Amino acid sequence: MKQRPRIYYSEAQKAQMWARWKEGWTMHQIAHLFDRGHSSIHRIIAESSGIQPPLRRRSHLALTLVEREEISRALVTGHSIRSIAARIGRAPSTVSREIKRNGGQAGYRACQADSAASERAHRPKRCKLAQNRALAGVVADKLRELWSPEQIAGWLKHTYPGDESRHVSHETIYRTLFIQARGALKKELLEHLRRTRPMRRSRHYTQKTEIHGRIIDAICIRERPASAEDRAVPGHWEGDLLIGSHNSQIATLVERQTRYVMLVKVPAKDTQTVVNALIKTTRKLPQELYKSLTWDRGTEMHAHKKFTLATDVQVYFCDPQSPWQRGSNENTNGLLRQYMPKGMDISGFSQTQLNAIARQLNERPRKTLGFHTPAEMFSECVASTG
Repeated sequence: MKQRPRIYYSEAQKAQMWARWKEGWTMHQIAHLFDRGHSSIHRIIAESSGIQPPLRRRSHLALTLVEREEISRALVTGHSIRSIAARIGRAPSTVSREIKRNGGQAGYRACQADSAASERAHRPKRCKLAQNRALAGVVADKLRELWSPEQIAGWLKHTYPGDESRHVSHETIYRTLFIQARGALKKELLEHLRRTRPMRRSRHYTQKTEIHGRIIDAICIRERPASAEDRAVPGHWEGDLLIGSHNSQIATLVERQTRYVMLVKVPAKDTQTVVNALIKTTRKLPQELYKSLTWDRGTEMHAHKKFTLATDVQVYFCDPQSPWQRGSNENTNGLLRQYMPKGMDISGFSQTQLNAIARQLNERPRKTLGFHTPAEMFSECVASTG
């Protein structure tokens, strides 16, 4: 059977390919752009685990193709190494090494020498975590504690502000994990990331489709107080149901200013069960720390009037298919999938176990909080209300 010819892409095409990948296009969509099969796109994207390689730039100190062609012509006409070096403005030792490593005076060819030099330049620089094993150990420990690379990078900078040897960017951590040839972090640590995909994907790659229904007397999110919108004061919450298999679910609540998380065991999805569970949870907090609740259009909140009557907390509803209007809650639900993957029956989690998971989330440093933890910020709010 005749083997199909290998498909090659120009640097401009690869740049376009990576730009579309960052925008969230699928490999099939990118392949259609070039009228090619998606496997040819996968070969390039997967080679670096979905992380765009840095743009290659030749050093200004390196010999150029023009200089190599001048060397080749001079060798044919019998010029000495010193005279060739003088003609191109290079040291004789540079010219001598160039000729010796590329076939000698009889076999030197400019194009072949230039290609060989480009190939040799592919040797990767050792990443920071490969060079600094102590730092790599700290990063690995934090990954095992389920910290994100961004949290680790921010915590290191916050904890050791004057010691750059203990600083590492979150991008370096991701690259070290996904591009395993560097070997500074064990491959098993990938399973501790929030998203366990084998390749990094754009944040735009998928969008959750919001399930919504008709809610009687629903108050639109646009009528929510300005203090809730700009996170100026604590006490405004976002909520949703996290769904598992076999008709299992839990309620997730996030305070907008501090990003403090509460998880509520909900035995059924009917509106009376959900609302009763939320009322019970709400009564555990000081009134000053529960001013409003923003929910999606799910039918589980049909009895929102009962909730407001029992707690004096107004419920606001997002627009249909607008999960970004509850951004903090959506992000939290994504984090919870690390503990409760899609398709898992989550009815077996006790309230004690849910509290432990929430505590772990609340004790992680958050970039948006200046790498303080939600627990620290929420405790300050509780103290100020006391």
